[in-house]
Order: sequence, then C-alpha cells, then structure tokens
Amino acid sequence: MKEDENIHKIESKKEENKNFQEIDETLELEKENKEESEKKVKNENNNTTQEDKKIENIEQKETKKEEQKSKTRKTKIILITSTILILAIMVFSIIFSLLNMNNNKILKGITILGIDVGNLSVEEAKEKINNAIQERFNDENNNLILKNGKDEVSVTANTFNATFDVNTAVTEAFNIGRSGNIITNNYAILFTKLLKKEITPTLHLEDELLTKTITDIGSKMKEAVVESSYYIEEDTLTIVRGKAGYIINKQKLSDEIYKQLGDIYNSYQIIEVPLDYKQPDPIDLEKIRNEIYKEAQDAYVEKNPTVVHTHVNGVDFAISIEEAQKIIQEDKEEYEIPLKITKPNKTINDLGEEAFPDILATFSTSYDASNVNRSTNIELATKKVNGTVILPGESFSFNTIVGKRTIEAGYKEGTAYIGGKVVPDIGGGICQLSSTLYNAALLANLEIVERSNHIFLTGYVAASRDATVYYGSLDFVFKNTRNYPIKIEATSKNGVCKTSIYGIKEEKEYEVIIQSKIISYISPTTTYKEDPTLEVGKEVVEKAGSTGCRSEGYRILKLNGEVVSKTLLSKDTYSATERVVRKGTKNVTTNNQSSSQNKNNESTSNNTVE
Repeated sequence: MKEDENIHKIESKKEENKNFQEIDETLELEKENKEESEKKVKNENNNTTQEDKKIENIEQKETKKEEQKSKTRKTKIILITSTILILAIMVFSIIFSLLNMNNNKILKGITILGIDVGNLSVEEAKEKINNAIQERFNDENNNLILKNGKDEVSVTANTFNATFDVNTAVTEAFNIGRSGNIITNNYAILFTKLLKKEITPTLHLEDELLTKTITDIGSKMKEAVVESSYYIEEDTLTIVRGKAGYIINKQKLSDEIYKQLGDIYNSYQIIEVPLDYKQPDPIDLEKIRNEIYKEAQDAYVEKNPTVVHTHVNGVDFAISIEEAQKIIQEDKEEYEIPLKITKPNKTINDLGEEAFPDILATFSTSYDASNVNRSTNIELATKKVNGTVILPGESFSFNTIVGKRTIEAGYKEGTAYIGGKVVPDIGGGICQLSSTLYNAALLANLEIVERSNHIFLTGYVAASRDATVYYGSLDFVFKNTRNYPIKIEATSKNGVCKTSIYGIKEEKEYEVIIQSKIISYISPTTTYKEDPTLEVGKEVVEKAGSTGCRSEGYRILKLNGEVVSKTLLSKDTYSATERVVRKGTKNVTTNNQSSSQNKNNESTSNNTVE
C-alpha cells in the first residue's frame, strides 16, 4: 500500500512540474509577444517622427524662401528710394550751382571783425573793413591804457604800427562755397546762410615797437628788479649788488594788448600790467673778470691805408678769484675789488691829430646855469665822458662810463622823471648830457644800440631827440660803425652842454639831417581840488599842465645834395602832465565878506577862470 502511495505521489509531482513548465513556457511566449508588440509600436512611432520632421523641414524651407523674397523686395525698395534721393540731390545741387555760378559776391551771412560783408565784392569788402579799422585806429579819444599801480601809459594801435591781414580774410570769405566740389560747396552755402560765419583776420604788431613799449614801462617802475652791475674807476672795480623786485610778464601783457587791439568795436579796457617777482641774478665774478681783462697795448697809426690803433690799458684783478669771492659774501650794497692796471708806453692821446684830425659831428644844448645842483651833476658827468675813445666795432655805454650817481661821487639832488612823475633824484639833470650826446652820435651816422625817451617832453631837445638814462635800468648805448676810432670831447659850462665826435673822415661821408615829426597831441587831464578859501563858483589854476604828443624821429642821409635814405629811428609817446584847478567851496554871507574875498584873490586873478 505504501509503495502505491509513493508511486502516486511521484506521479503527482511529475504532473505538477509539467504544469509549471507549461506555465513558464506560456509566460515566456507572452513576454516575447509583448516585446514584439512594443518593437512594432516603437517602429511605428519612429516612422511617425521622421515623417513629422520631413514635413517640418519642408515648412521651414518654405518660410525661409518667403523671408528671402521679402528681404529682396525691401532691398529693391531701399535701392530705388536711395537712387531717387541721390538723383534728387544731384539735380538740386546742379540747379543750386547754376544759380550761384555767376555770383561774384561774398555769400550772405559772413562777417569779418563783426562787419557784414555779405553780398559785397572782394574790393568792396576790403574797402569797408579797412575804413572801419582806420576809423578805430585814428580815434584819439579811445586810447589803450596800460596801468601799473598809479602809473599809466597811453598807447594806440598806431603805437605798434598795427595792421590786420584783411586781404587774406576777404579771400577766405569769398572762397566759401567755391573751394570744394558741387556738394560740399552747396552745403557750405546753406550752412553759411543758416548759421552765419565770422572770420577773424590776423592782427600784426611790430615786435620791436611792442618790446620797446613794454621795456620802457618796466624800466620806469619804482619797484623794478635791479640786476647787479659794475663800473671801473681808476684801479678799483665797483660791483653794485642788484635788488629783488618786479618784472613785467611780457607774454601775458603782449597777449592782452593783442586781444584789446583786435577788438575794433568795443571800448578798450584798462590793462593792469602783469608782474612777476624776481630775484637778481647772482654776481658772476668769472664773467666780470673775463669782460674787463685786457693786455696792455701801445697806440699807433698805420699808413696807406690809414689804420689807427688805440692804446689799451692792461686790466686784471689784483687779487685771486677766491679772495674776491670772500669780499662779495659780505652783506653790502657795493663791493670794491682792487685792480692791477698796466699802462702802455704810448696812448692814443699821444698821437694827437694824427689819430683824430676831423670833427665828425657836434651838438649843443642849453641849461640853467643858476640851478647849482643840476649844473653840478651835468658838469661831473661831462668830465667822465670827455676823452672817451671808441674803437671800430666797440660800443659806448653811458652808465658804464659815468658810473653810479651818488653823493660820495659828488652828485647832488636834482629832479628826474620816475614812475610817471617829476621827483627829486641824486644826479638829476644828466639826461641832458645823454640827450646831447645822442644827437651828436646820430649826426656822426653811428648806430644806436639802446635809447629810451623821457615820459614827458623835455625843454632842451625836440620830441624823439632825447635819450633818458637811469642807473641800473635805462642806458644810452651807441656803436662805432665807422672804419676808424672816434673820440668824444665834451664840455659843460656857462649854461651850454656841448659834445663833439672826432675821427677820420671816410671816402664817402654823408650829410646827416635829424628830423622830429609830431604825429598827434595828447591833451592833459584836469583834476579839481576843493578850496574852502575860494568863493563858490570861482576857480584858480594851480598847475597849468602840459600837452603830450606822439612823435617819430628820422635820420636822413644826403649825398651830393640828394637824399639817399630816410630811416625811422623811433616812435615815441610823451604823456601830458596833469592840470590842477582849485574850486571854491566858500559860501559868501555878507557883501563885506565877498568884497574881502575878492581882494584876497586879486593876486591870483591871472590864473582864475570864472
């Protein structure tokens, strides 16, 4: 029984395993069918996606074609529009050019120096501008004032020979709308008419006259810097230490003068002279020694051809440079350096008339001999100048020869023009000697190297024939431009200052004429001062004042009676002196008081203006 049961169990298990195997096979088959189905679906999906992409690509290509066609249409429109616009501009330009082709006038809307030159010919524009400029330049009531503190100098455009480059400016104006191609010309014409065009011509001033004016102002400043200087007396070199002070900023002042004179319509504004503070240059002993050093030489005359050789005194420091340096380290105004002077065996004076046989020029002026101080100063300076010999090519310096004017040197207090005023000054009056010598040098046809006019007219020479000097700032220098040495003989006595120049006449000697020409006069200003001692309504002239002027000096050379040259020597301005009038402020209360006041004023009736 047990065996049958076991067999039965075995058979049952086999049957179960067979069933499980069938199930597994069925599951496997279903799995395979499922995967196959998924593959089919996936393939179908892929096929669908590829079709969609193909359709999308076709649509994109169609869109791009449409866009390209649109761009092409727009480009064609732009090209057509641009072409039409360009053609229109060209047609307009040609028409505009044809309309302006025969126009020989300056375009409207153009001004020069603020002057309207539109629709004028070149010549008409030049005439209009030049007339306006001349009217401005010749206006004596509109001077340019250069002010330095209380001192003033009056100048005009004519002081500097001012000119505008009118021709260039008018040419520039005329060329507007004519100098380019059709298009640029037409645009220039349109812009000029719409926006206007101002042309400023270049202003030209004579540099020499501008520099001279600025130098004159600087030299007459009370607080101007004084550079160190030196002079030799016998066997002593005296070095005068300079003083710190102010110098004119020449560039700034020059720029401001150009700016003011360049405006021909607005009134000139007073120019405050720009100043810079400056220390004097250090004393250079090596430089001074090189300048004064000379070897002793005898004077002699060569014949065929005649050549005069003057004597030369040997000059050198009597001490070493190191010892001299110690001297100038001291805190002093003046330093004395001893010199070693070596005398030659024969001086030029020993040659006598052999060296200076001919009088080349002479000039005299008169002075008030009763003015003791002034007379003394002139006579002392004259003694210094007398006998001076100047070799060919050498220069004569008045300040170097005369030296510093001091009480110790014997000079007395006189009057001088300083800072635009007449003030007391040691050595005042010796400008008469320098002016007298200036005229003699001119008549001897010598070259003038440095010369300045006084601020006011002098009484002893005509305008533009004076030469003011002031030690440390203003010098009178001329050069011997002749072929032979010259000698100065000077005397001052009995109210006559006389200078003569001797030498040897050359093969061609000119007759020299010095001409002084007044260009215009400057009227004095009037200052009124209240006077409580005078009745109301009465005036007394306390100071008459004097008229100033603008002048020019010329040197005329004649040969055999014919004028061969006329040279401008200088252009000078002499200020007017102030007129002072006292005005009465006293009220008259009774007839007696009025009568008494009139009696008191009888002594001044000649100077009273009622």
